[in-house]
Amino acid sequence: MAKGRVSIVVERCKACGFCVEFCPTKVLALSSAFNSKGYHPPHVVEPEKCSGCDLCGMYCPDFAIYGYKTPAPKAEVKAEATHEG
Repeated sequence: MAKGRVSIVVERCKACGFCVEFCPTKVLALSSAFNSKGYHPPHVVEPEKCSGCDLCGMYCPDFAIYGYKTPAPKAEVKAEATHEG
């Protein structure tokens, strides 16, 4: 399961490509589809590799994308808690 996810606001994107370029796990690629402004926004090509680091969001000049950590499933959380003890 992925450790992170990416959220993209397609209509804010101007296809600068910073998110694709700076993604350390190469999760993103520019789409062949257009948004209403005529730009090719990014899309997620390998969601399972996302770490939720948000470098895509930090580099985006238009606040059109952000990454975030996803919570671990409850079974994994319980298993980790028993090992700390």
